[in-house]
Amino acid sequence: TTPARVTPQEIYPRVKSGEVLLVCAYADEARCRSMQLEGSLTFQEFQARLDGLHQDQEIVFYCA
Repeated sequence: TTPARVTPQEIYPRVKSGEVLLVCAYADEARCRSMQLEGSLTFQEFQARLDGLHQDQEIVFYCA
């Protein structure tokens, strides 16, 4: 399956409501922090939460 592209305007309300997880795709913590968007997780924070996520949880990865 090809990943869908979304605009910030489409995804932000869904991130804000908690419906979607927004994750910075950079593994480097410092790089993630320098580009972190409001409501997003760093890649390390995402990895720490993996075990607790439902299989149907929608996740959006971003990079700059």
